[in-house]
Amino acid sequence: MTDARLEPLSHETCLRLLREGTVGRIAFVSDGDPLILPVNYRLVEPSSGPIVAVRTRPGTAIDAAPSSVAFEIDSIDAVHHQGWSVLVQGRLLHATPTSPEFRELYDPKSWVADVESWLLIDPWAMSGRELHGAEGVWPFHPGGYL
Repeated sequence: MTDARLEPLSHETCLRLLREGTVGRIAFVSDGDPLILPVNYRLVEPSSGPIVAVRTRPGTAIDAAPSSVAFEIDSIDAVHHQGWSVLVQGRLLHATPTSPEFRELYDPKSWVADVESWLLIDPWAMSGRELHGAEGVWPFHPGGYL
């Protein structure tokens, strides 16, 4: 068996995975306790740099979150003991949609209704890692039995 190993993901790979996804988790401290909640999201890439856009209902814990948050996406393959994760740390900003173009560009297509609080995560750090599961090593060439 070869040992499992963790490898860092490049910034470009982190962005690609964020582009492909639609569901992640936002983490923050609420009333002194950590809180992690699932959200629909969209990666928006203006010339100023990437932004993670989320929407929620007004008055929710996410809407009242402090300005310092973390956001994470991942994929896990429990059978092969492998997977990856991307972590975005940043400042949470409240946005007011001022045009149909803004709504179209920043809309993460929420799965629930009445999500009219628009939030943007402006990253100050982004990192990722990939776990490669342990692999069995064949002591012979499999083609010898075909």
